[in-house]
Formats: sequence, C-alpha cells, structure tokens
Amino acid sequence: MNLFRQLMEKPWLEEGSAVVNLHDGRTFPMPQAKLGLRVFLGVAMVLFSLMVAAYTERMVFSDWHSVPIPWLLWLNTGILISSSVAMHWALVSARWGRTESVGLGMAAGGVFAFAFLAGQLLAWRDLAEAGYYASLDPANAFFYLLTAAHGIHLIGGLVAWGKTVARIKRGEDAVRVRLSVELCTIYWHFLLLIWLVLFALLLVT
Repeated sequence: MNLFRQLMEKPWLEEGSAVVNLHDGRTFPMPQAKLGLRVFLGVAMVLFSLMVAAYTERMVFSDWHSVPIPWLLWLNTGILISSSVAMHWALVSARWGRTESVGLGMAAGGVFAFAFLAGQLLAWRDLAEAGYYASLDPANAFFYLLTAAHGIHLIGGLVAWGKTVARIKRGEDAVRVRLSVELCTIYWHFLLLIWLVLFALLLVT
C-alpha cells in the first residue's frame, strides 16, 4: 500500500519540492551565448551537409556540366584563412589581456572577411560574363547556391563582429570582450572549415 502511495505521488506539484533543487545550487557551466552558438553551428552543419548531399546526388544526371573554377576562388581561400588567423590572434590576445592587440586582430579579421566577400562577387561576375548563368545548368545553380549560402553566413558573422568592434572602440578592455571575441573566432573557424569542404567539392567535381 505504501509503495502504491509513493508511485501516485506528484512531487513536482508540491510547494517547495526538492525536485527543483536537484542541481544543489549549481548553474550550467557553459555561458548561454556559447551554448546558443553551438546549437546554431549544429543547425548550419546540417544545412550544408544536406546541400552537399543534394549536390553529389544531382551531378550524376546527364544534364550536369561542371563549372570551371575561377582563379579568384584560390585567392579568396587564402584571404579567408588569413581572416581566421587574425581572429585567432585576437582571441589569444584577449586571453592575455592585450586590449590593443585584440582590436588589431578583430579589425584585420573583419577586413579580410569583407575582402573575401568582394572576391566572391567578382568570381560570380567573371562566371556570368563567361555565360555561366544559374538558369542554364544545374551545376551553375548549385555553384551560386553553395557560395551564396556560405557568404550569407559570413555576413551574419560580420554583424556580431561589428558589435564586438564597437565595444572595443568604446573602451571596454580585453577581459570584458573576451567571450564575444571567442564566439566570433569559433564562428570564423567554422566558416573556414565549411568553405574548405565546399571548395574541395567544387574542385573534385
């Protein structure tokens, strides 16, 4: 009888129940912003994985004609690597409390990121001038889709980058902006990895 009564109890409805205190007053160790970024990166990874899967499935059809890779993509890849390295330098500087170096690293990372986007637009222009329009061939359409999706994600990262740079310009020290710099750096490294995968896929196919 006692066992039945225990099974029927609803401790979550009792005022002051110990259920809400099972964590012993401890909080989740990961900052919410970092957790949110990880969730977003997981979603973005799934999105790009689906695009890559669709690309590889579609290219087996007879109407597929590979797009010539503009030489600018090689240069753009080097620029994006430089951007990621600059962001990592900013993060290391933030950990050491070097506010001035943090600002320089963030500025360089942003400039390289804008240069990468400009280079991608120039590559699009070269392909369009050569007659490789998205509407003419599925390979062309996928090229623009993949590069555009990556570029849009980078633009989103630049919004967060701009807010962090604004905080540094207002005089906030390296300790206070460290988390923001870390989040930007993680995002930049992620986008670099995604781009290297996409670029390799375009080269191979």
